[in-house]
Order: sequence, then structure tokens, then C-alpha cells
Amino acid sequence: MNALCAALRRHARTTPEQIAVSDGRRSLSYAALFDEVEKVAAQIGFLGIDTLALYGDNGLAWIVADLAALAAGVRCVPLPRFFSDAQLRHALDDSGADALLADDDRLAALPGWEREPQAICGCGWRLSRRQPPLSVGLPSATQKITYTSGTTGTPKGVCLDAASQIAVAQSLAQASGARADDRHLCVLPLSTLLENIGGVYAPLLAGATICVPTQGEVGMDGAARLDVQRLLGALHGTRATTTILVPQLLLALVTAGEMGAPRPAALRFVAVGGAPIAGRLLERAQRLGLPVHEGYGLSESASVVALNTAEAHRSGSVGKPLPHLELRVADDGELLVRGSGFLGYCGQPASAPADGWVATGDLGHLDADGFLHLDGRKKSLFITAFGRNVAPEWVERELTQHAAIAAAAVFGEGRPWNVAVVVPRALPGVDAQTAITAAVAAANRELPDYARIARCVVADEPFTPDNGLLTGNGRVRREAVLARYGERLDHLYLETTT
Repeated sequence: MNALCAALRRHARTTPEQIAVSDGRRSLSYAALFDEVEKVAAQIGFLGIDTLALYGDNGLAWIVADLAALAAGVRCVPLPRFFSDAQLRHALDDSGADALLADDDRLAALPGWEREPQAICGCGWRLSRRQPPLSVGLPSATQKITYTSGTTGTPKGVCLDAASQIAVAQSLAQASGARADDRHLCVLPLSTLLENIGGVYAPLLAGATICVPTQGEVGMDGAARLDVQRLLGALHGTRATTTILVPQLLLALVTAGEMGAPRPAALRFVAVGGAPIAGRLLERAQRLGLPVHEGYGLSESASVVALNTAEAHRSGSVGKPLPHLELRVADDGELLVRGSGFLGYCGQPASAPADGWVATGDLGHLDADGFLHLDGRKKSLFITAFGRNVAPEWVERELTQHAAIAAAAVFGEGRPWNVAVVVPRALPGVDAQTAITAAVAAANRELPDYARIARCVVADEPFTPDNGLLTGNGRVRREAVLARYGERLDHLYLETTT
């Protein structure tokens, strides 16, 4: 029995009446959760399921099914609801999933899949089976296959074993000071590895309560739309002590707070990750009394790699590496991580590094006190015509710290000066172009000359996962932005500059 299942059994015996999971309408105590997980695990085993795909909204059933797969030693494939139909079909085929548990009929008409007559443990989710099963090559110890949105339209399946996931959860529980009286509010989709491990496994290890409303009830509509009043209502209504956010959600909360919205009083630890965070946004959050702690991770290391904590916090860093990991910086500045590493990619079972060191693709450095600082993405780093290296994420953070710019993508490879595609944010009573010009000028004052933005193109629409310009966790898809706006950017270099 793995450490998480052992912890569930222990809590079921020692604190059986403690609420483990609640969706606001129905709650499961630790005794009831353990019983449900064991029943579903037995059903999965009886049905001979090898690889179970989960497609559904946040809720009790998702957590029970995921834990049951872990307890039964069955591979689990969480499917993000914001994936396109083509991406979902790719994930199902790429992983070789032979069973699909879903809470709606979006995937009901897939060719080669047959609906089973029985429901799993009466939860109302529909079980479909692939006939005949597919045979795919996967590392033998694979327990979870998490699909990254990546920088292209085809998701990549990262294979993880149970031990790696639990090691990260244990480190997160320790770093965040997780305790039995915590109430964690799941805001991100449970199909997101960060929420799955940090928002479910870590609290359960501590014997805490997980509050898991539907995505609509926390104001999340798809991957990029937010009703901040619902999010605030969920934080207040659940009396959440902990939660996990991506930068866009933090920005919305901070903006609402600056406009007079009351701060959720019970919050003691807000982890923020998934994409780079502007330093000024963190400062604004701290002024409002929000206990925000920036972190960093990647799917290939089973989610979180480093995290600021209440005891060890440094502004401008993403915290210290978690205790179960080793981290070093390669000669070219790339971060390498060892510990809780992935087993390989779907279709490429031998793709994990033999020595255990995972190349993150991120540039960074450790300061004298061991805090990790990110310097950008290795593959997005560009070299100007004057031979200066520029990490575009750095410049984009400076741009988006200003209210007039909601998002930005910076380019300048081989060019004498840099350009950007910017997404404007509507400001009452302010001309958008005037505001953007002022914001770029203000950002440039904080940058060295070789990193400054000389000209901008204003985007026709926001960057979102739906239009392919943003990943599900908030990272800009640079190649897609360049493909759409490259001609206009090229035209900027033909204009006379001063």
C-alpha cells in the first residue's frame, strides 16, 4: 500500500468523522471516503481495467475515481475539459486508455468505444470501454499520464509513477505547513497536475478538508474566463485556508481587493504557479494582506520543484527546491532537476534521462541562500543583432505589470531592436493606445537598453487557449503568436524609427 492510501486508512481509523471532501452539497468523512475508494477500486479491478481516463468537472466523484485508480494500481489519465475534441481523442489513443469515465456525453460518440451498462459506484458518471483495446508502449511503472498543453496543439503525455506523485505531495504538505484543520479550496481543474497533487494529495496526507465545488461555482468558465465575484464568494463561503492559483487568477483577486472587495479572512497560504508572476503583482498582493507564495514546477518532475514558504520566502525568487529534490544549473544556465522524475513520454517509453537529471528547458540560478530565480525559457531566449541575449518572459513581466497591458509576447531574434504583440486591457475613461504607449515607456525605464521595446502591435483579441495563443496554464504560445502577427511585426522594422 502506498503512503497516500495508508494515510487515508489511518485517518479513517483515528478521525473517522473528520470531513475529508465536500462539494457544498454532499460531504464524505475520512471513513466514508476510504470506504468509497475501496469499493471503486474493487470495481475497477473486477472490470479488468488497465488504463482509466477521467473526464469530468471538479467534484467528489473525480477525487474518488482518481484515488481508486491509485489504490488499485491502475493507470489514470486525467483529461482537461478545456482540450479540443481532437486533443482529447489524441490523449485517449496516445495513452492506450481502455476505459473512460465521464460526467457528460461530450465523448459518447467516439468510434470504437462502447457504453457499459453499470455506473461506477453509483456516482452517475458513465463508463465506456474501448473495443478492441489498443496496445501502446508505456514504462512499466506508469500510474498517471498527465497531458501538457505544451507549445503546440498536440498534447504530450508525461508518464509518472505513484511514488513520485506522493513524494511531491509529502514535500508540499511539509512546505506549506498543511494541518488537519486546513480547508483547501480547489480552484484549478483537478485534471491539472498541480491541483491534483497539491490540492488533493497533500491535504489528504495531513488529514485536512478539501472543498471541491464545480468549476462554475468558483467562477471558472473554460480555461481563460473568470467571474471574480464567484471566486471571492467561494473563498469566503468555504472558509478556505489554502488554495492554488495561476497568475491571472491572482491578478483578478488583487484587482478586486484594490477596489474594496474584502479579503478572505481565513486564508493562510496561497500558492501561485503555472506561469511567471510579475514582481509588482506580488507586492500588490502583499499590501492587501494576501499570503501569496510563488512556486515553480513542471510535469516531468511530478509538478512542484520549488516553493516559497512562510518560513523561507524571498521576493523575486520561486523559493527553495523541495526537500526530496536535487537541483543544479548547467553550464548554459539551464536548470536540471533530479528526484520524482518522469518515466518517459507516451510513445517514447525510453525518453526519460538515464541518469535521472531532467532538463527543464528553463534558465535560472540559485542565489547564495539557495533560493531559485528564473531567467526565462531556454528555447524562447533570443539573441539580438547586437549579440545580446534576451529572455522574453522577463520583458513580458515588466510590460504586464502595468494595468493597460493584459498580456504580451516579445520578439527580437537577429533584430536591432525588440518588438511586442500586446493585448490591451480596457481602462475606464482612458484611450487604449495612449495607455499602452505610456505603459511601454514605463516598462522600458526599468529595462536595460538591449531589452527595451521599440514598437508594438496591438492584438486583435486576447490570448486564450481557445484561439491557440495561450496554454491552459497561462503560458504564451510564441510560435502561434508569431504565425498570426509575424507579418505585422516585420512591417514595423520597415518603418523609420528615431
